[in-house]
Amino acid sequence: MPIISVIIPTLNAADYIEGLLDGLLAQTYIPDEILLVDSSSEDDTLKIASQYPVKTITISKKDFDHGGTRNLGVRHTNGDVIVFLTQDAIPTNKYFIERLIAPLESPLIAASHGRHIPKKEANPIERFSRAFNYPEIPLLKNKVSLDKIGIKAFFFSDVCSAIRRKEFNIVEGFPERIISNEDMNIAARLILNGFTIAYVPEAGVYHSHNYNLINLFKRYFDIGVSFAQNNWLLKYANPKDEGRKYIRELTRFLTKGKAYPYIPLMILESISKYIGYRLGLIHDYLPFFIKKRLSMNHMFFSK
Repeated sequence: MPIISVIIPTLNAADYIEGLLDGLLAQTYIPDEILLVDSSSEDDTLKIASQYPVKTITISKKDFDHGGTRNLGVRHTNGDVIVFLTQDAIPTNKYFIERLIAPLESPLIAASHGRHIPKKEANPIERFSRAFNYPEIPLLKNKVSLDKIGIKAFFFSDVCSAIRRKEFNIVEGFPERIISNEDMNIAARLILNGFTIAYVPEAGVYHSHNYNLINLFKRYFDIGVSFAQNNWLLKYANPKDEGRKYIRELTRFLTKGKAYPYIPLMILESISKYIGYRLGLIHDYLPFFIKKRLSMNHMFFSK
């Protein structure tokens, strides 16, 4: 059986970490090691974690990087398979690890990612978003998939994912100094190197966010910045078509469910996302202090 290492970046995770660690230690396949890479939490995150058989590394908040911090975690672990989680992703059952890593028994499959199940408080738009991006049907994605599903071929979430260390090293891990989409970036490089990625809906975590319009704008500004800095991704697939499909199907979903009050919110959210994304694409032309205010990850522009 492979050695399994779990890596979890944390920051002020006291509200989540107990449930997450309890869930991991109750798995049918208990990880061989769990590492928290903490960005100097100011709450009881590390105090709670100290009560569990986990390792911790503490870094400065200003040194956090979506790619680099995860690479740091990999260097401090020994697993043949590395499971990446976020602090607010809680396994839905005790089979999560077992099901997530099962596809990696095939030498052709280098990575896998699981399904996001919306939390109870998720609004209808967020519930649809989770179902749209994380359907119930399993999927294998490789180079052939680019012609069939476009940008979805590169879709990969390190909120709950697993990557074999061998292939992780072949593509040199996550990109360093990246503001967002580090998971899509590594997935694209795995696929373009001839590997397959498995989407495993049977491996689920509870994970969702009811972002307000400002935070949605900032999130999509960061996504735009990421695409601007990694525009090679757009040579293989364009996210515009996927965005149009999302709007069409969300409108249908809200209408069918008679969730009419959410239609104006959907319109406002779509406008916020679009403007944020377009500004992110041209961020090089924006003053530095403006970029810091527009970004959800403002520390990125402080380095």
